[in-house]
Amino acid sequence: MILVTGASGNVGGQVLAQLLRRGITARGMTRHPESAKLPTGAEAVRGDLTDLDSLEACLHGVSAVFLMWPFHSAEPMAGILDVIKRHARHVVLLSSGAVQDGLVPEQHANHVGRSHAEVERLLRESGMPWTVLRPSTFATNALWWADQIRAGDTVAGSYGAVPMAMLHEADIAAVAVCALTEDAHDQACYQLTRPQVLTQAEQVRVIGEALGRPLRWQELTREEARQRLLADHSFPDSFVDVLLDGYAHMLDEPPPAITQTVETVTGAPARTFHQWVLDHADEFSTC
Repeated sequence: MILVTGASGNVGGQVLAQLLRRGITARGMTRHPESAKLPTGAEAVRGDLTDLDSLEACLHGVSAVFLMWPFHSAEPMAGILDVIKRHARHVVLLSSGAVQDGLVPEQHANHVGRSHAEVERLLRESGMPWTVLRPSTFATNALWWADQIRAGDTVAGSYGAVPMAMLHEADIAAVAVCALTEDAHDQACYQLTRPQVLTQAEQVRVIGEALGRPLRWQELTREEARQRLLADHSFPDSFVDVLLDGYAHMLDEPPPAITQTVETVTGAPARTFHQWVLDHADEFSTC
């Protein structure tokens, strides 16, 4: 039995689905199992990483855990690991590509890197078998533009020149499933990217090509973008400056290095961003 946290999310849902396709028993942890749209065949259980008693209940009979880290701080990790260690033999952690080898957590330049580096440190020191996944930018982040794309042919935002290696959630999940079900991945730290780097402006162009529409990027100042994000009630206010600071940092850094890790681990090349758009075309559609 494998427990998947964040089971109703993009990556967690893919992990569940791919485990089930392999014939592996999987349990999806979610705060609202009665309404969660989990893959057919998954066992839905009520649990929350902020409620350690509920986590404990979800872990009975579990041998491995896919741990999606939903917090902006590493503080809850010690307690969560104490509970997991009483049941499971292996943790596969979905960390962040912002974590850099050779730096202690406090040496990381941005908040995301610092917090996830501390989470990784606690996992390594837990004494449990572990695997860490450090994905590049999630392709699903492009869904932030879906409302604008449904409304017209222009996407407005800041830092359009920021280069990203947008990664399909199915590829993250495929590596996670290998790590959860095979013996060769203990103490492995995998940097995951897709096969091409695109700026935000180029991503909009590719979305347009995949949808058959002439989309274009409109550059905003940082403050204009900040006010738009603060006005978006679906986007957490506390993460607005973290996001924009991260973009500014990425603009000053070299483009992300491309890895072949997805193909090395899974045997299949990472999907393109164009393929990701085709897989999510309905979410950009006005119909």
